[in-house]
Amino acid sequence: MKFVHITFRFEYTDRIDTILEDHGVVNYVRYPMVQGKGIDGKHYGSKVFPGNFTVVQAVVPDDKLDGLLADLEAFGKLKAAHHHVRAFVLPVESMIGAEY
Repeated sequence: MKFVHITFRFEYTDRIDTILEDHGVVNYVRYPMVQGKGIDGKHYGSKVFPGNFTVVQAVVPDDKLDGLLADLEAFGKLKAAHHHVRAFVLPVESMIGAEY
């Protein structure tokens, strides 16, 4: 299993949720409306720096990872506004609590 950290512009939350669900990733943590800096500048949720990001973190089974990443990458390439989609994958060495 892997720990996947995904960042994207907040307005695409529903689409990213759908991609996760399509790959059976139903348990995750979402941090909505966080500030950040992307390829086109700062997004601090203000008039000067409009927009925000959302962060999703999930533990993903190895057999679902490639498909999930492929769909996230495809979404990110659809149009310039989607280029903010980023996914980082880290190994999970141990875990307590309910299975994913």
